[in-house]
Amino acid sequence: MTAPGRIAADPPPEAVIVSAAVGPGHDGEAELIVALLHPNGARESVSLDAELGFHLMTVCGASDAAGLAGQPWRRILEGL
Repeated sequence: MTAPGRIAADPPPEAVIVSAAVGPGHDGEAELIVALLHPNGARESVSLDAELGFHLMTVCGASDAAGLAGQPWRRILEGL
């Protein structure tokens, strides 16, 4: 069993958020940088503008970026 917010060593059955942090966007505005782990073991980073970043945090019930770890990536679609 994996502790909440932690990712198991085996790839997940769907894309999950591994970590997230606030970073600078190309236009100087803050963005949420989300690191993903896919079922095939591939990893990628996605940059979200502030509005979409806050949406993701809200639907995941996260009070900060670190609270997104372990959440399914598909949650970003909820309520859009």
